[in-house]
Amino acid sequence: MAATQGYVLLEDGTRFDGELCPREGHAVGEVVFTTGMSGYQESMSDPSFAGQLIAFTYPHIGNYGVSAAAMESERPWARAAIMREGCNREDAPSAEGGWLDWLSDCGVMWITGVDTRSLVRHIRHAGAMRGGVFPGALAESEARELVAAEPAMAGQDLAAVVSPSQVSRHGQGDGPRIAVLDTGIKASMVRELAARGARVSLHPCRSGAAELLAEDPDAVFLSNGPGDPAALDYVVRTVRELVGKKPVWGICLGHQLLCRAVGLETFKLPFGHRGANHPVKDLQTGRVEITSQNHGFAAVGPGGARTIDTDAPVRWETDFGEAVLSHVNLYDRTVEGLELLDVAGGTVQYHPEAGPGPHDSKYLFDRFLQRIAAA
Repeated sequence: MAATQGYVLLEDGTRFDGELCPREGHAVGEVVFTTGMSGYQESMSDPSFAGQLIAFTYPHIGNYGVSAAAMESERPWARAAIMREGCNREDAPSAEGGWLDWLSDCGVMWITGVDTRSLVRHIRHAGAMRGGVFPGALAESEARELVAAEPAMAGQDLAAVVSPSQVSRHGQGDGPRIAVLDTGIKASMVRELAARGARVSLHPCRSGAAELLAEDPDAVFLSNGPGDPAALDYVVRTVRELVGKKPVWGICLGHQLLCRAVGLETFKLPFGHRGANHPVKDLQTGRVEITSQNHGFAAVGPGGARTIDTDAPVRWETDFGEAVLSHVNLYDRTVEGLELLDVAGGTVQYHPEAGPGPHDSKYLFDRFLQRIAAA
């Protein structure tokens, strides 16, 4: 596969050269990094990466090929893959094709030979920012204009872009009925719920509370997804109408939306949490779990604090009674989960389904279903 010279350009003018996929065009968006050693296809097809260009910190990407089973949605959502060394191997036992071929066939830009260590260190220092992947023949001045024209991630409603247009149903049996407000749910989340006997219905994110309540679900699930939770006031209004009527559980963006629905605030992290090695303490059990994460925003703690300085289960006063901190990030002390005490509901910021990734937190799906039964 012949490649041409290309480069990554960040909005602050920092440039990283490499070899570009053999196709015309460019890709712009927010440049972020993920630290997972595997799961590159899952990352590209995770709707939470919509509007973003992924820089992979692991040096070799593509070692075990691609397969249909690794898809988290029906298509890739990330706009580009930035790699130190991308490879196109198809000889792994589970491979159904080559990684670079798959990216090209899907129309996704990729660039290899980039000094991703330097790129990631720059983002960690300066923060995630807009940028693009461009062919070497494109003048840097033109590339800079294209980057400047791209909207910033803060304020963007990307959930409406990735959300389904109609309701779909998954799972069989007589287990609990879970109505999902789908802002970009991963396929592995649906599989984890269905594997435990739940009957899952995925609703477009613009669905109103009456639509979700019409099928009399046993609980409402708020999924992961892309963009800024502060731009989703219409979803927050729906969630406010659901809290107290049904148990509500949120993951990732769903965590942030439930927080906003009960009157808490969210803020943009400097460079986000993306990867498979984030330590989180479950304050209910005292266990430390290694978690998979993919988010760029976080919930504000009690008193407006952006970090939690104690492992104690601190409390908030919300519009629906008290809430208690259930999980805290041990890297930067940000809020990783809370539980509502006066109505049935709770959240985690990270991804317990983690496919692939650490499986430390899959018990949270069991805890969720147990609490539905208790409610």
